[in-house]
Amino acid sequence: MIPLAEYRAEHVRLAVEGPVATITLNRPERKNPLTFDSYAELGALFRAAAREEQVKVFVIAGSGGNFCSGGDVHEIIGPLLERDTKGLMQFTAMTGELVKAMRACPQPIIAAVDGVAAGAGAILAMSADLRLATPRAKVAFLFNRVGLAGCDMGACAILPRIIGQGRAGELLYLGRSMGADEGLAWGFFNALHAPEELDAKAAALAGEIAAGPSFGHAMTKRMLQMEWAMSVEQAIEAEAVAQALCMTTQDFRRAYEAFAAKQRPVFKGD
Repeated sequence: MIPLAEYRAEHVRLAVEGPVATITLNRPERKNPLTFDSYAELGALFRAAAREEQVKVFVIAGSGGNFCSGGDVHEIIGPLLERDTKGLMQFTAMTGELVKAMRACPQPIIAAVDGVAAGAGAILAMSADLRLATPRAKVAFLFNRVGLAGCDMGACAILPRIIGQGRAGELLYLGRSMGADEGLAWGFFNALHAPEELDAKAAALAGEIAAGPSFGHAMTKRMLQMEWAMSVEQAIEAEAVAQALCMTTQDFRRAYEAFAAKQRPVFKGD
């Protein structure tokens, strides 16, 4: 795939400025719902990130005062009623692929959540590494409201690790909205910002992360995910290997040399 800075997205808006790539869901008249095409394009973008040299951090946001209202009722939900079991499995595998791509891409992902984040939109926010929001943000895992289970796209695995088992169960069984203050208190959101400041705050956070050691950040993200399935002893051993690998990078040497010179290190990702 060509570098992301040269890629022209068809179903979302993609902007690359220096080391930060911003993906914007851009159907504001419908609160930015996902379609079959946007699901696939998002998955492809995050898969391509593993081979990307310039981009160090992603920001994903929505336009028009909302994040994402989930799967488009007319373009996804309606057609699904006409599919057989094989066709439905193909769809659910594709939606799960997006989450797997987000978790596998080495760059940290920041979700900037304003307004509605419902259904698959809530999953997108959940699957990011960090989440900023506005006071008007409302997150709803509302799959039970349409007669489905709450176990969609990794929700039963990831959400309890963010907010706890009991709180996750409450949201998944009831399908109710989690408000911004509640999301902040529960640890779902890292911070709340005024709507007019959200984009700038997300960009600033992305820039701060991008200025750090990208190989080290990728290793941190990988270990945060891998260690879910490890014992503490296994995790300590895995982290010993990961940290030793980081010590082979030039960024580790640059940090030492900058410290010795009483300067701030400038990391280059090698």
